[in-house]
Amino acid sequence: MTALEFTVVVWALSAVAGFLGALTGLGGGVVVVPALTLALGVDIKYAIGASLVSVIATSSGAAAAYVREGFSNIRIGMFLEIATTLGALVGAFLASRVSTHALAVIFGLVLIHAALTSLLHREGSGARVESDALARRLRLGGSYPVDGRREEYGVRNVPAGFGLMFGAGALSGLLGIGSGAVKVLAMDRAMRIPFKVSTTTSNFMIGVTAAASAGMYLSRGFIDPRVAMPVMLGVLAGALLGTRVLVRARVRTLRLVFGLVILALAIEMIVNGITGKV
Repeated sequence: MTALEFTVVVWALSAVAGFLGALTGLGGGVVVVPALTLALGVDIKYAIGASLVSVIATSSGAAAAYVREGFSNIRIGMFLEIATTLGALVGAFLASRVSTHALAVIFGLVLIHAALTSLLHREGSGARVESDALARRLRLGGSYPVDGRREEYGVRNVPAGFGLMFGAGALSGLLGIGSGAVKVLAMDRAMRIPFKVSTTTSNFMIGVTAAASAGMYLSRGFIDPRVAMPVMLGVLAGALLGTRVLVRARVRTLRLVFGLVILALAIEMIVNGITGKV
């Protein structure tokens, strides 16, 4: 494969990853890393470095549109970023001390969790919850557009959500992903935030989380511009398209397709990690 062909293939794979990541709030890294590693033979640590750059691009592309549409809760995002940034620094520190085979297996397990999150998700009853005492003190509640009107929502279980966000940040630094599955899980399930707000706020947050650990990968030489540049441009293009679709469309079918694809990637990644092919 020539350098030009490699660049085009990487760009195309990354565009698909960015599109799916923006739609689901899971981040494009869960597709980019296994695609680069398994399909193109890129060393997993260089794939993770490129993925971190792409995650920043995904957040930049998707977050602006979601904030403009009034979906993202900036106050929640900035508060929870304290936990994810600290976790990302811990994860990036551990990454240089873990073998590529172990990283592949860990990544596969994270992919399985992300797949099950997509496949087993059920829409809530739509009943509005009231903010608890801590959420009211921090003024985390807000509103988002529903059928042309603004609908108020409350926030609960802030400490549990904060703890889950630290774990999400650690996974981001260790594996080079946005950890959107954990972020959405923390906000949607633990904190009782509406799903579209959870998804869009996750997209807003993942770039800051990735930036906290990308510097450490760069200092160790694991970010190769020949890989990172087409990945970043592809993911950014896909993310911008994904934001346009999410605002108007139902994503149940896309969740099913996304879940099945990354479940297959998870199994292949774990097998390759165990057999030493990665």
